[in-house]
Amino acid sequence: MGKLITVVGASGAGKTSLVNGLNKTGNFTVAFEQHTERPFQALFKRDPQYGLANQLDYLLYRTEQEKEIRSSRIIGLVDGGLDLDFHGFTRLFHARGLLADSEFDLCRRFYELTRQLLPPPDLIIHLVASDAIIRQRLARRGRINIASAEDTALFNSFLDEWLKTIPPSKMLQLDVSKELPSYDQSIRKILARVETSTVFNVIGDGKA
Repeated sequence: MGKLITVVGASGAGKTSLVNGLNKTGNFTVAFEQHTERPFQALFKRDPQYGLANQLDYLLYRTEQEKEIRSSRIIGLVDGGLDLDFHGFTRLFHARGLLADSEFDLCRRFYELTRQLLPPPDLIIHLVASDAIIRQRLARRGRINIASAEDTALFNSFLDEWLKTIPPSKMLQLDVSKELPSYDQSIRKILARVETSTVFNVIGDGKA
């Protein structure tokens, strides 16, 4: 079964930039978060009635990504992922009143059943950045975002609650507030973690 690494963090933390940098090393197969490609994202931005459809679409999409990665022998690298979409975004939208209790419960049941059928990530890379950096990055974005800079504290509280349940051996937290656009420092740390981990025996040759 293929190995899975997910990169998590608040919107604007730099998940996509880091995954792009790691992808250039040639050691991973990657799965990206989508925005304009997802059918309900823009609709949800305009109208809260599409919240449930949007979240279920993302949860299903993330499940499909994981299933494909697990069928490969190359280490898979996911920008965000199933757990982040539920514990971060779905919980945030529920707290903001964009998902009713019954809608949130439907998402929860889907997520919990999926996690019973698919193993959790082998390594979670948690990106953290200062509030000022988050605001700057979100202000420069041209993508469709439902979560805003004002949501960061609440989002992080939900994310931290989930991450407390993860064994330290499966976690790598990186403060990327001062990271260069190339993410060279973080990439070196991640590659070193993968190379020394007993979970990831060999990377880049299709045997991991």
